[in-house]
Amino acid sequence: MSSTPENRAPATRTPESHAHENRPPSPRVVVIGAGIVGCSLADELTARGWTDVIVLEQGPLPAPGGSTSHAPGLVFQTSPSKTLAEFAKYTVEKFSALEVDGLSCFNQVGGLELATTPERLAELHRRAGYAAAWGIRGEVVSTARCKELWPLIDESVVVGGYHTPDDGLARALLASRAQIERATARGARFLDRHTVTGIEQENGKVTAVVTDQGTFPADQVVSAAGFWGPVIGRMAGIDVPLQPLAHQYAKTAKLPDLADAMAEASKPILRFQDRDLYFREHTDRIGIGSYAHKPLPVDPFAVLPYDEARAQNMDMPSSYPFTTEDWAPSWDDCRWLIPALRDTDIEEGFNGVFSFTPDGMPVLGESRQLRGFWLAEAVWVTHSAGVAKAVAEWMVDGRPSLDLHECDLTRFEEAQRSPSYVRERGSQQFVEVYDVIHPLQPMEQPRPLRVSPFYARQQQLGAYFLEGGGWERPHWYEANAPLVDALGPLPERDAWSARHWSPIAAAEARATREKVALYDMTPLRRLEVTGPGALDFLNRMTTNNLRKKPGAVTYTLLLDETGGVRSDLTVARLGPDRFQVGANSPTDLDRLLRHAPTDVQVRDITSGTCCIGVWGPLARDLVQPLTRDDFSHEGFGYFRAKETYLGHVPVTAMRLSYVGELGWELYTSADLGLRLWDTLWAAGQEHGVVAAGRSAFNSLRLEKGYRSWGTDMTDEHNPFEAGVGFAVRMDKEDFVGRAALESAGEPTRRLTPLLLDDPAAVVLGKEPVYVDGTPAGYVTSAGYGYTLGRCVAYAWLPVLATGTGVHIEYFGEKVPATVADEPLFDPKMTRIRR
Repeated sequence: MSSTPENRAPATRTPESHAHENRPPSPRVVVIGAGIVGCSLADELTARGWTDVIVLEQGPLPAPGGSTSHAPGLVFQTSPSKTLAEFAKYTVEKFSALEVDGLSCFNQVGGLELATTPERLAELHRRAGYAAAWGIRGEVVSTARCKELWPLIDESVVVGGYHTPDDGLARALLASRAQIERATARGARFLDRHTVTGIEQENGKVTAVVTDQGTFPADQVVSAAGFWGPVIGRMAGIDVPLQPLAHQYAKTAKLPDLADAMAEASKPILRFQDRDLYFREHTDRIGIGSYAHKPLPVDPFAVLPYDEARAQNMDMPSSYPFTTEDWAPSWDDCRWLIPALRDTDIEEGFNGVFSFTPDGMPVLGESRQLRGFWLAEAVWVTHSAGVAKAVAEWMVDGRPSLDLHECDLTRFEEAQRSPSYVRERGSQQFVEVYDVIHPLQPMEQPRPLRVSPFYARQQQLGAYFLEGGGWERPHWYEANAPLVDALGPLPERDAWSARHWSPIAAAEARATREKVALYDMTPLRRLEVTGPGALDFLNRMTTNNLRKKPGAVTYTLLLDETGGVRSDLTVARLGPDRFQVGANSPTDLDRLLRHAPTDVQVRDITSGTCCIGVWGPLARDLVQPLTRDDFSHEGFGYFRAKETYLGHVPVTAMRLSYVGELGWELYTSADLGLRLWDTLWAAGQEHGVVAAGRSAFNSLRLEKGYRSWGTDMTDEHNPFEAGVGFAVRMDKEDFVGRAALESAGEPTRRLTPLLLDDPAAVVLGKEPVYVDGTPAGYVTSAGYGYTLGRCVAYAWLPVLATGTGVHIEYFGEKVPATVADEPLFDPKMTRIRR
């Protein structure tokens, strides 16, 4: 586990520490799939006292023929995702402690990533920053050091590398055996040659798993079937957004340079990401994997059973024939990097099948549609033990100890779940495995997928669109380019921070502060909660007091039972039993639906509605002439809502501001959205109205210190640590998470505002922060504050006094910054409340 301060649990906590705790009787659990994930999960569950566990496998044990059976076993812990990094760290920790017949289940040879271009070397510095942020040992090393670590490479083509001494090779089948033995000793049963043919259910609850060898009653079922996940999901009536793809892996003939090798591997696993290649030793030969070839999608419903595959001369169902035509370009690249390969050839190879999702993350969690049916899918060996631990915690304890929102099975929008989308995006994830990905880099296809009613007008204004949740989101408008001349000189940006950025964003931010701007807020999720029990339900689920008269708007939080922030919500009471809830993701809808009583209805109204944010000191001058209702400060106070008309358009107007300026969020139905935009645009011409994008929005909200859930705070943080304790009312009736907050104690870490000392410096997020020369935390959100003339960064750090100096590591450079008071802009809220 990481030593950085964001972690809940100490590194010494192991599954065995749960075994003797008092727990209710073990439910009947059936795990489908005895690959590395299923075996790890059985071990983790039984270690926590759930011993009535059956693992069903269609192939023979211990090598049943799925992805685990052919996996090369590379474990690189460094990832831009903190969650994936934590998964991988636990995998290393656990497998390093497992042995079978005196052989360790993990060969800690280390990892080495090579750069052959300046751009890749810069990326390796960024990866070293991730490592420092997440508590992983790693450093950027010289060409000479790369040659020492891997003598076979041609150092003349290498400009540097990234070395991680604690990475290595997981012996996946051996680790599976070790965990089978441990779980079996605690009471679990592993049954191979059992093909699942159905999932039985009753009243929305799973009841049994049907196989060709009989039926197994179950209270909980976990699909850990790997690329067969969609097949199992269909039996349960659950779609699994997963696309299997074939990946080329080859072994050379024996190499004279490795003739004296005694160990399976002694050199670091090697990544040559500039050519989408990786290398590992197999004693006296080298194994090579390639992501350079075209995507080779596999239909999971057409994968042969084990015996049929063997009858057709396949080693296993997941091992397809090697396609030499796809290999040829990669082989040239291999020989260019490693001269010793020029005198040998490939002796064997295969195309191995494994799983990709539309965003490259695992799919984890319990289905709401079929209670007791869990997914642990699209998991690579790298993350297997960590995923199993998290899912076991989730099942046994009710929640995982890590934030899993990036992996939650509910995270995809409905528009992102079509088979075509899953296939296309899964294939692109294969292509991008080793690509240098900018944090703002949008997908290229399929686009446009979701557009707001204002899309045509945005195109006319030259919107620069990025994508999120399938939505086209304007980040700035070329129509505002003439406004840049009035700004004066802006600090020059480096090549990385200049991507997906324009100085026009600064002009739009200034126009918002000085005049008025229109922001497309349509992609923000909107839920409608109605019914006689709606008020009691929402008040119990959230932290703030919602018992206010209709017309009130309240910022509040969804917590879990341990007090972690699952989401933040804006709740408008539009009638005695009718609420509009501004939420963050499909997971929020799922959580409310799981807990809603029968007299409460919850539905997503996002797609049928739209929203324009009208913000700036002239916002009232723009809006008031369009309505007969009183939009004065006295007549329409802050955090109030009105249902009214603007021109011909019925709107729900909420006086909110996430940019720190006077204004309203204006909601209407999608069919009237374009008319609303045109009405506001025409009325705003005399006031200098501009359309503004999310780049300016992010800058303005950071200056005000407004949090972004999923980035600045997650369920790993409680409200008082995250700086949103003002949304918690401990004096109201009971709410989810209250008991945990009462015993939480004083925070030892905080989401901390930082101002970079150098007005020209910029960071982007996820960089490590050093206090007294030691990594102490990491940046969440960051962006240039155009009003302040400094870059603003928020970071999770130990509690530090205002004025404390820290350093943020940006591409290997230590950038000085200072802890600041918040809000950084307009602390008395005079601009909003006028």
